[in-house]
Amino acid sequence: MSQPYARFLHPFDVARHPDLEPEVKRAILASWASDRSAVRDKPALRKPPGAKRAVPIDEVLAAMRSLDEGRDSGSRLQ
Repeated sequence: MSQPYARFLHPFDVARHPDLEPEVKRAILASWASDRSAVRDKPALRKPPGAKRAVPIDEVLAAMRSLDEGRDSGSRLQ
């Protein structure tokens, strides 16, 4: 995936994707959360290259936390 963000409209789309490994989900969300993806003059928003729209950083961080809490479909809890 050269621009993995373009496939997803929201961070929870990444966190809940059934075919992505947890490490891939984390990498995508970490890139999305990066300051490099911050919207100019709106630091609370993130829009990585190829993304269709900006989302609040709080939603990106919540999606990342959901991976740690095992709430996504690729949960580590077994």
